[in-house]
Amino acid sequence: MNKCHLNTELSSLEETRSQFNGGRCAIKLGIDVHQDFCVVVMQEGGANPKPPQRFRKEAFLHWAAKLKREGGEVHAVYEACGFGFALQRQLSALSIQCHVVCPQKLDEQNKRVKTDGLDAKALCLRLDRFVQGNRAALALVRVPSEQEEQLRAIHRQREQLVKVRKRLEAQGRSLMVNHGIEPVKNWWKRRCFATLAVPEWMQELLRNSQPILIALQEKIGALTLQLQAAAASKQPRGLGAMSSVIIDREIGDWNRFNNRRQGGQLHRLMSRRVQQRQHTIAKLRDQTRQSATARRAGGTGLAAGPLPAQLQTNCKMASNPG
Repeated sequence: MNKCHLNTELSSLEETRSQFNGGRCAIKLGIDVHQDFCVVVMQEGGANPKPPQRFRKEAFLHWAAKLKREGGEVHAVYEACGFGFALQRQLSALSIQCHVVCPQKLDEQNKRVKTDGLDAKALCLRLDRFVQGNRAALALVRVPSEQEEQLRAIHRQREQLVKVRKRLEAQGRSLMVNHGIEPVKNWWKRRCFATLAVPEWMQELLRNSQPILIALQEKIGALTLQLQAAAASKQPRGLGAMSSVIIDREIGDWNRFNNRRQGGQLHRLMSRRVQQRQHTIAKLRDQTRQSATARRAGGTGLAAGPLPAQLQTNCKMASNPG
């Protein structure tokens, strides 16, 4: 007598648990965020992801709240972008587990086709693997608190003002160089600007930027004093008050590191960025010195005087190949 066995094949462990334990399957939402709208792909349990939907942000929050009220877990994910973490906080307030991940290439098959719907679907599929236990499926980003964002916005604004000041200052020096005048460092400061030896028409152009540079410098100085005053009284040796405040506010919470190695890896990353910046500054300084030496030598690019010993040796070897 032949026996008939009924085998039920389920697409995921999550769907297996929901069938035997009862309840609703978890819902995963992959979100591609834009300024005025969101493109969302939804997956229920282990089923195939549904076609992408486009929502206005207010309508999306209303729709997500409705999904949560229907029962079951709701997970969401989107890439970190210039729109900050406001969406993550809004979804978390609705008891939705929302993750923010590092921006990365989502075209795993290298089809060279990139649309909002495909990006949302790729995020949804990675979130599905993450929910099932594959913690390597998503590269999570730590979401700072609103207070931490407000504190670190101060020194970031100061850095932006410094960049604007340097750009305007460089524009003034470039104007001098283009007309054969030796550039003057800090030409915009009051005492230096009063004795600036430039034609009247050039001084009129520089006068348009000089008040802006003075105002920027005053704002930078005020923010500098504010940040230095917020530093702790006792600082580690070799670490200034400004650097200490910036590091503390960028890291946010030192307790998020599980061991010393994690904090050391972040320190090495920051040190590498500082070394790259110092290398760029040194390279620009060398180029400036070379151009100044070339002008003194009559445009030959070589300074007057004997050649270095290594260069003399190379010249002798080139002249006597045998």
